[in-house]
Amino acid sequence: MPRAIHWFRNDLRLRDNTALDAAVRASDAVLPVFVLDDRLLRGPHAGAPRSRFLLDCLDRLADELDESGCPLILRRGDPAKILPRLAREAGADRVYFNEDVSPYARARDARVDAALGRADVAVTRCQDRMIQGVEAIRTGAGDAYSVYSPYRKKWRQELDEPAPGRKPRLQPFPGAPDPQRSLLERCRDPVTGAEPVELPTGGEAAARRRLDAFLDSAAGRYADDRDRPDRDGTSRLSPYLRFGVISPRTCVARAFEASREQRRDASGFQNWIDQLIWRDFYQAILAEHPHVLRHNHRREYDALVWEDDPEGFAAWCEGRTGFPIVDAGMRQLAETGWMHNRVRMIVASFLTKDLLIDWRRGERFFFQKLVDGDPANNNGGWQWSASTGTDAQPYFRIFNPVKQGQRFDPDGDYVRRFVPELSGIEGAAVHEPWKSPMLAPDYPPPILDHAERRELALERFQDARAKGGL
Repeated sequence: MPRAIHWFRNDLRLRDNTALDAAVRASDAVLPVFVLDDRLLRGPHAGAPRSRFLLDCLDRLADELDESGCPLILRRGDPAKILPRLAREAGADRVYFNEDVSPYARARDARVDAALGRADVAVTRCQDRMIQGVEAIRTGAGDAYSVYSPYRKKWRQELDEPAPGRKPRLQPFPGAPDPQRSLLERCRDPVTGAEPVELPTGGEAAARRRLDAFLDSAAGRYADDRDRPDRDGTSRLSPYLRFGVISPRTCVARAFEASREQRRDASGFQNWIDQLIWRDFYQAILAEHPHVLRHNHRREYDALVWEDDPEGFAAWCEGRTGFPIVDAGMRQLAETGWMHNRVRMIVASFLTKDLLIDWRRGERFFFQKLVDGDPANNNGGWQWSASTGTDAQPYFRIFNPVKQGQRFDPDGDYVRRFVPELSGIEGAAVHEPWKSPMLAPDYPPPILDHAERRELALERFQDARAKGGL
């Protein structure tokens, strides 16, 4: 009787799970397993909000599996040691899992493959992280794309509208090992209360409710509202997609369905699909160019001279730069573990183009604070803003933080929500509080002159390009 292990990783759901479906179809019994890896939970790049959300999602996945009579088996330690031991204990002859693209995951999975091979346990890997895998979207010459627009065109040409899989019927695993669910509590203790962050509810049911609510309301207006942080105009599904609590295929399939049913709002649904294509694009970039996690994708900017400005960096981190839209974004991040995407671009531009601080410092800070922190998307966004990445924002386009606030938060509601010192300033005037100092006595003045720093940034980027032969 063939027995298998499904190793859960960034796919914390039962519905439309490629590797889990494959395991159930090919095996008489499937043992669901998750390995709590301290290098991810407590390592130098770990973040308390993300760890808390992960543990919540695991708790809810375990509840759902308990209902099926097939408990989630939890272990803590090195997967390369634990999985062969579990396979031997359970009598499993194959391990199924969905691949990941990060360098850490790929190195870990190679060690797991080797360890399972030595134990005579076969491995089946599946592509589930992306809607269309790394190898599916290539140029005519077979190379990876480095510019989004042609990638998007090919992505749409190659797409067969997804038909998401259903929830498989799991049977109780005879002689299953002890689930050790108490491990979740022991892992939760060090991160609970570490930061007073209000996180979304974890689990697949919450993700599907959020998708339903988005498609029923905001998605139709997405093309107009997605850049407005003062409105609930985005899906807010990024934490769930980060941990695979909902399938990106399900998201696209539902968006196509809604686009056909609500033709008047089709542009909104299609625009949201484009954002999911960006997600695939950044995953593909990291898979093809893993060096981008530490280095500029565009190597001519290796000559760029960054500032060592601890006071400026601290002001940026703490949301006290004196530029309201920047400070609101950083405080939203501190309070919720999330930041609106337009504001992410604004605060990243401010750090790299106004403060002239290396994008890698901002990327690391975000990764520690974001509940949806994903290596590929976080890196892609930061290098785009810093003009050092693939298909990046041109270096000479530098966001003016005041104008960005006036344009995308025209009534100032977003700023006042997160910067209460400015609650006494009405309307768009909140974006220039230095013009109403008596109404904002506790708010700091701007830490720099944007016009002067813009000229310095242009000079630095032009010098780097000249040294790089451009």
